[in-house]
Amino acid sequence: MKVFIAEDELPALENLKMCLNSVGNNIEIAGTAGSVMQSLQWLNTHPLPDLILMDIHLSDGLSFHIFKEGQVNCPIIFTTAYDKYMIEAFEYNCIDYLLKPVDAGRLSVALNKYKNLQQHFINNYTSIIDYLQNSKKNKSRIIVKKGTEFLSLKLDDILYFFTEHKLVFAVDKDNRKFLCETGSLADVEAMLDETKFFRANRKYIVNADYITKFKSIDKSKINVELALPLNEEIIVSQENAASFKKWISEV
Repeated sequence: MKVFIAEDELPALENLKMCLNSVGNNIEIAGTAGSVMQSLQWLNTHPLPDLILMDIHLSDGLSFHIFKEGQVNCPIIFTTAYDKYMIEAFEYNCIDYLLKPVDAGRLSVALNKYKNLQQHFINNYTSIIDYLQNSKKNKSRIIVKKGTEFLSLKLDDILYFFTEHKLVFAVDKDNRKFLCETGSLADVEAMLDETKFFRANRKYIVNADYITKFKSIDKSKINVELALPLNEEIIVSQENAASFKKWISEV
């Protein structure tokens, strides 16, 4: 386990190092810093550690500023002489909050909490991924609007989604156009089964069941034709052409 320590008081830093050495021999101190600026510099120039031990009061201000200036996506154990920052600390990846002086026993409990959480997510990773994928595959309808009425439309009946003037529309197999209640085309894409729908470009998402043919055009782009005629061509960019061919071959 690689640990980064943000602590501006030398005695407290040495105490943390001693406690870490006493609770496990598989812990590596990846780096240390005594200020917000030093911490940001280290975090921006090194791979993220597995865990951070972070004092709330650093030499140039509260360590919470680290999270406002950069992305820190790893668990944090905060250490401080004050308990008034406890609620705010748990807004920043905090898994425990240790009051100084930190002792080896209390730190060991916090490290075990980290290990248990880590093991939980490792053990459940496959089931979480399956759930996310199945939640898309099992979704069979979308709420759309036609005039003043709301309708529940089968996703299987939708040829394509498109965006226009910051609104998202769905067109069904009968060439009827509906307004989607979803905020953006990206929001629609996130809820669809990617084995059936493909984001062709910034304007269109197409349904594989209604693609009649496609062909390569200039600079390796792809022109996609659907079962119903459109007022404009649906073009898959050169960058997405390979992904489209792979997707359509696996449908």
